[in-house]
Amino acid sequence: MNISSELIKRLREQTGAGILSCKNALVETGGNFEKAVEILKLKGLATAEKKSLRTTQQGIIVSYIHAGSKIGVMLELNCETDFVARRPEFNELAKNIAMQIASNENIEVISSNDISQSLKDEVWQFESIKEDLNNKPEEIKSKIVSGRVEKTLKTKVLIEQPFIRDPNITVEQYIKQTIGVLGENIKVRRFVRYVLGELDNL
Repeated sequence: MNISSELIKRLREQTGAGILSCKNALVETGGNFEKAVEILKLKGLATAEKKSLRTTQQGIIVSYIHAGSKIGVMLELNCETDFVARRPEFNELAKNIAMQIASNENIEVISSNDISQSLKDEVWQFESIKEDLNNKPEEIKSKIVSGRVEKTLKTKVLIEQPFIRDPNITVEQYIKQTIGVLGENIKVRRFVRYVLGELDNL
């Protein structure tokens, strides 16, 4: 099948995948652009899963200052090699994640594994004393509280948030797509969010 260079270029611009990968996806789907996008996304996620255990000791530290200069974020994003750390796609990923953190004051941790027991207890205590639970049986009350706690804690996890530039995917999916493009494992190592006048992070 003859796939036009314009269609390959368009697919590459949307997905960030390599030229050959774009061409193969279009050939596989008979030139269907939308299906080719989905194939490349799925392959990107598969690549990310395979690379998730590889060591990440290179990377960059980026800073992002939100409009108005009242909120700032510093972020360390790691990859496997210095070569990838210099790639524009990697730097764009770091900036976008920092922007994500700046835009959402609820984000406190990178993944659900980072949620402390004290935070879980605090949220459970808060949810368990709400008035709408007063006359409910203990078993029902426990299930309601558990669901609310899970929902609240999810809002505090960076990688589970809808990506600010494309709410159809999560931050985790965005990272995995970039892993698929760059071919290396990528990890958010740490971040700090500064708000003018707040001393908690100093």
